[in-house]
Amino acid sequence: MSDPAPRATAAKQLAFDELDTPLYETTFVVVDLETTGTSPGADGITEIGAVKVCGGEVLGEFATLVNPGREVPPAVVHVTGITTAMVYAAPRIEAVLPGFLEFAAGAVLVAHNARFDMAFLRAAAVQCDIPWPAAQVLCTVKLARRVLGRDEAPSVRLSSLARLLGATTQPTHRALQDARATVDVLHALIGRVGNQGVHSLTELLDYLPDVTPRQRSKRFLAADLPAAPGVYLFRGPSDEVLYIGTAVNLRRRVRNYFTGSETRGRMKEMVSLALRVDHVVCAHALEAGVRELRLLVAHTPPYNRRSKFPKRAWWLTLTDEPFPRFSVVREPARDALGPFNSRNDAADLGVIIAEFTGLRTCTARLTRGAVHQCPPAVVGGCPAGSDGSSLGAADYAPAPALVRALFAGRSDAPLRAMLDRIESHSLAEHFEAAARLRDRVVQVVRALRRTQRLAAVARIAELIAAHPDGSGGWEFAVIRYGRLAGSGTAPRGVPPMPIVEQIVSAAETVVPTGNFTHFENAPADGEVPVSAHRGHVEPIAESDATVSAEVSASAGSIRDAADPAEDAPPLHGASPEEVAVVARWLARPGVRIVRTSEGYREPMYGAARWLGWAVLADAAARAQPAEQVYLDRLG
Repeated sequence: MSDPAPRATAAKQLAFDELDTPLYETTFVVVDLETTGTSPGADGITEIGAVKVCGGEVLGEFATLVNPGREVPPAVVHVTGITTAMVYAAPRIEAVLPGFLEFAAGAVLVAHNARFDMAFLRAAAVQCDIPWPAAQVLCTVKLARRVLGRDEAPSVRLSSLARLLGATTQPTHRALQDARATVDVLHALIGRVGNQGVHSLTELLDYLPDVTPRQRSKRFLAADLPAAPGVYLFRGPSDEVLYIGTAVNLRRRVRNYFTGSETRGRMKEMVSLALRVDHVVCAHALEAGVRELRLLVAHTPPYNRRSKFPKRAWWLTLTDEPFPRFSVVREPARDALGPFNSRNDAADLGVIIAEFTGLRTCTARLTRGAVHQCPPAVVGGCPAGSDGSSLGAADYAPAPALVRALFAGRSDAPLRAMLDRIESHSLAEHFEAAARLRDRVVQVVRALRRTQRLAAVARIAELIAAHPDGSGGWEFAVIRYGRLAGSGTAPRGVPPMPIVEQIVSAAETVVPTGNFTHFENAPADGEVPVSAHRGHVEPIAESDATVSAEVSASAGSIRDAADPAEDAPPLHGASPEEVAVVARWLARPGVRIVRTSEGYREPMYGAARWLGWAVLADAAARAQPAEQVYLDRLG
């Protein structure tokens, strides 16, 4: 650490209560770190470099290697040149951080990609049990993006900006050298904004987010909103709904549209048109999410992306004919897989499932007395004719039966056959073919899991669940055939079960799609019951007494649980989006089932058991060289 000769007039340190501190009187500490990786929790700092500047003059420099307490990975050594041997005798972060914080006290911290550097410094402060100072932070990446157009600066990497702005120091992925280069970049960017009337720190911070005066002037629209969860609706000049969103705190969320927190161009245009903000207070986040979906369907606001494609869902289903084939449809019947956003995605998955189940892909219409006979082909032939034999309707029947069993989770034999094929390709060193099939099988597993998970919720006549509200109380939801029928809360200290009964009494009646018969309260063959968590049903009660499983006979409740017949669609007419929102809420940690008309279960041989494999396969497909990951995070 070194300090040049003192200036004749000492630089004035930044006082945060002085809102209009001129930039030439503001002290900046420009810092850069080198680390062992990109994770603040798991990786450590190997070098700190910082330069203190004020009024264009350097007041001091701080530079030291740091022993991270672990080896420096080869990929990082290749980028920075810092080896494990170099940091072996260096001080630990516990000895370095107090000195750096003293060096930076009272200054504005500046870093290139400040999120990265500040995350490591804050993690180090936690490790050292040192309070992190309430310092103002300025990111030169964000400032460059605000000042420079993409035509002038396609990349905002430090090396690119240093060349573009004529920095006297070029970055080398060593901390002090990069900090010096960042100082030059900072001064060049401040020089550019000075021509636009930005002369103080406050003006610079206000300039950083691209917020128009007209956008700020509409902050009053959020003034009367409650600090509660709910749905908000921006309305335009003709009282039309422009945009719908949800929030856990309505006032805070809507206020963000009038500050730099909102960076989306279309939202700024929407705010310029808005004259009023309506709101609907909701009991909790689940109710807000469901109400948002229903209001989007009712109003189709132009600034919601989902409103532009209100009926995008596609389903892969079996045709109703003696020799069934796959068909991609908008409205699912029984034996359907989906939903898919793209028709092509559904069709592509149909091809691979047909290949491993023997389902025909030929387009000829065959009557019950016909015979299927497609010639075998090396590539692209009909799977039902792969061995060249002739098949009658009875001979062909096992193929669609296997598809139905796969969709319903009664059999995962096709998935096992797919994995066997991947293994065969690998053993034969046909690695590209194995990788292509691996990626397609991941899509099949995720599609099956999505359908089976949503169907598990949509099949239940009534499910009452609760989630802790974080303050000792409970959030309740009454779910009927996948729809949210009622919601409410019980604050801390209020007996919850009377609240539950009130919610059930006022809940909506849901009439599902499909033929229904009485349910005998036992899992179907090939299914195992699973609750939202921990594999058990746990009632919430005021005491240790067991809560009765019988649903209240009050108005709006359901006494007779029902089991859908085989011709019912997977979601029984419910919106896939709403069932997905409900399923995600049920999967949150801490959710308990209060009571249910039947078990909340997924099929025993469903795709859930293959999710671990799918995660590993996804990771293998997205793997990048460690050096590139490190460089990308550094910016």
